[in-house]
Formats: sequence, structure tokens, C-alpha cells
Amino acid sequence: MLNRLVIPARRLLPTHAFARGVSVLVGGTAGAQLLTIAAAPLLTRLYAPEDFGLLAVYGGLLALFTVVASGRYQLAIPLPETEREAAEVLALSLAVVGLTTLVALLLVVLGGRTLVAALGVPSLSPWLWLLPLGVAFAGGYQAVSHWSVRTRAFTALASTRIKQSLALLAIQFIASPLGGGGLLLGHAAGQGAGTLTLARPALRAVAEHRVTVAGVWAAARRYRKFPLYSSWSGLFNTLGKQLPPLLFAALFSPVAAGLYALAHRVLAMPMTLIGEAVGKVFFSSAAEAHRRGELGPLVARVHAILAHIAMPPAIVLMAIGPDLFALVFGERWREAGEFARWMAPWIYLVFMTSPLSHLFSVLERQGQGLVFQALLLGVRVVAIAIGAFHDDLLLTVALFSLGSAACWIGFLVWIARLTGNPPRVLATATLTALGWGLALLSPLLVTGWLAPAWLPWSAALSLSALLVGARYFLLFRRAYQ
Repeated sequence: MLNRLVIPARRLLPTHAFARGVSVLVGGTAGAQLLTIAAAPLLTRLYAPEDFGLLAVYGGLLALFTVVASGRYQLAIPLPETEREAAEVLALSLAVVGLTTLVALLLVVLGGRTLVAALGVPSLSPWLWLLPLGVAFAGGYQAVSHWSVRTRAFTALASTRIKQSLALLAIQFIASPLGGGGLLLGHAAGQGAGTLTLARPALRAVAEHRVTVAGVWAAARRYRKFPLYSSWSGLFNTLGKQLPPLLFAALFSPVAAGLYALAHRVLAMPMTLIGEAVGKVFFSSAAEAHRRGELGPLVARVHAILAHIAMPPAIVLMAIGPDLFALVFGERWREAGEFARWMAPWIYLVFMTSPLSHLFSVLERQGQGLVFQALLLGVRVVAIAIGAFHDDLLLTVALFSLGSAACWIGFLVWIARLTGNPPRVLATATLTALGWGLALLSPLLVTGWLAPAWLPWSAALSLSALLVGARYFLLFRRAYQ
């Protein structure tokens, strides 16, 4: 009976390897996205903005550790030609995760109280023990998920996304009487939910290939550019992303951090999940395409697809962000919608460029990636400093977002030159996506700007959603051909 359902479902998948991999990951993560998005309006009524601010600070600290948890060696797992060398890189990644977890534990024990006091969130102190646990879960998941990318176990990888979302939401709902601590417990549970599933085949490979200390050391030397350059690049990038919630809590209030965190979560979560799925498959395909001299067309195709996917949501947020947030999450979250309006162009560009950032690893140009991330971090620090000097939270968000967007535009130009794509190719794809987005959303935009009595706001939103859905369906069908 099960085979009667599974076999026809498999026939629906694209035959092209890249499109098939993306479809499996995106399809698997779609359920996780829908669960998290559907639960958000309930969570915003169970938890206050300051509770989300607590989660934002914890999540920021965890992200800073996670990005360097394995020394970025996990990015090298898909690259070796032999399975034995790949298993050695995997073992190396897991060993570095263990060391990073120990460092996080020592930080919590020796300086945890001082740290939360400096960040302006003393209420985080009783929950700081979750930090090393989260580092172990998140770092381990990074390593074993990249082994799944190498073995193209996209179905197993996608299923872990649903497990993570289910665990996260279940704990956050059950633990809501604990306030912000309930959000933290759910976050930690979600990080660990999918790790064990992927760990079993990964650890089995390490055992089967009889990985030795000498082999691990040789892998560490062979791929030393990843910790030397990519780790710093990733740390700068993550620090730039996590600066707002951390500094907003310290310079303004935990409420400000919570408002920003919700806006960023709503914008970044769907785009990040889809972009990450595309990025993993792109990383798996890019190395082979580079060896065949076909990297340029692959980059142009991926960029065009992502532009058409991301443009409609970005336009909606810029047009009616505050009203939409007030309607969905409650009136006290309207200011988060103002943040989202300014953040939309930046998140749109991140969505398009984050999968392509794997080119730093594929082409082994981690040094250039480090320079870019250092520049991006510097721009963001200056933006926050100017906003804090004027004591204007909205100005801070606007400067941070626009400065980040400008840097990512420069990154796109660099990618175009590096892969032999004329900049006009990427620009044309963006302008085409913009034209389609404006056309599909014209009922909503006309209603918002001209407020015609014959087209109510809710009806315009529904009509535009149907048009965008039809466009996504056509894009999806094209990927199958």
C-alpha cells in the first residue's frame, strides 16, 4: 500500500539532478516552514516582545559559536574525491565541535553572569547552561548534514527539518508559562532533534573507513584554508547578522531586540530555509560544474530562479509591512512591521546571494571571502553606531539594512565577473523578476495606494496571493522539464 503512494510521488520529482535535489530539500522543509509560520501568530500572543528579545540574545550568542563550531571544516566534506578522505574530514569536524563545546561551557561557568549583565539581559543567566548544549547540537548537525550533502541523502536531510520544527514548537507551546525560558528550551530542542538521525550513517562511514589520527591530521593540513579564512569570514558574517539583537538589547532595551528579532525571523526564515536548501544542492553540484567548465551557466540559472521566488514577498513587505504585522501578530508588533519594510531589500539580496557564497569554498578563494565579510561587518558596525548616536531605533535598522544591501549588490557583481557572467545577465534577471512581481501584486498595490472602494484590502491580498501562487506553480513546472 505504501509503495502505491511512494512510487507515483517519486515520479513527480524532476529528472534533472540539480532540480531534483532542490525539490526534495525544499519539499521537505516546506512543511517545517508552514508549521513555524502558522505558529508564529500564536507565539506572539503567548510571549511578550521582551521574551523574544531574550531568545534573540541567546540565539545571537549561539550563532557566534555555531559558525566556528567545526572550524568550517564541514564545508570541505563534499570536496574530496575519495570516501576515506571525506570520512577523515567528517571526523575532524566532529572533533573540533567537541573542543568548541568545551570552550562554550568554560565561558558559561567562568564569565556567564558578567556576559549577560553587559548585554543588558540579566534574566538570561538561569538559562545560559543551554548555550554549550546548543553548540554541541548545532555544530554536530552542521557536520553530519554536510555528509548527507556529499552522499546526496537529501530525503533524510529534509526530514530532519520537520523534526526540528515539531520539537521546537512543541516545547515552546508547552513551556510558555516559563516566559522567555520556554522559547530558549524549544530552540535548544529543535537544534538537537535532527542530529541523531543524520549522525548514524555519518559515524558508520567513519568506522567503515577506519579513520586514523594521522589521516585526520592530514585532512586538517590539506583543508587548513577553511579554519584560517572561512572561519573568520563566517564569524564576521554571523557577527554582522547578530549585532542588531545583541546591541539593541544593550543600547536600547530587550523589547527593541524582540521587535527586531520577530521582523528578522519572519523575513529570513522562509527565504533562509529555501535558500539553504538550494545552497546545499548548489554546493554539491558546483564543484562538478567547475571541473567541467560549466559553473557560469549554473550560477546564472540559480540566480534567476531565486530572484523570481523572492521578489513578490519583498514587494509586499515594503508596501504593507506594518499593517500586515499588526494583522497577523497583534497590534503591539506593528513597529516590527516598520522594521520589516526597511529590511526587505537586504533580505531579498541575502536570499539570492547566500547559496552563491559557497563559491568561496568551491573555488578555494576563502581569502577574498574573508575580505568581503570584514567589509560587511565594518559597514554594519558604522550603521549601528550612527543610529545609536542619534538614539533612533528605526534609523538604526534602516541604516543597517541599506548598508548591508549595498554590500551584497557588490558581492553579486563580483560573482558575475568571477564566473564569466556579464553583470547585465544578473541585472536583467532581477529586473524581469521585479516586473513580474509588480504585475502579480498589482491588485494589492493599487488598493494600498489608491484605496478603491470596489476592491477591499483583504480581497486584493487574496487575489494577489493567487496570482503569485500560479506564477510559482509555473516556475516549479519549468524546473521539471
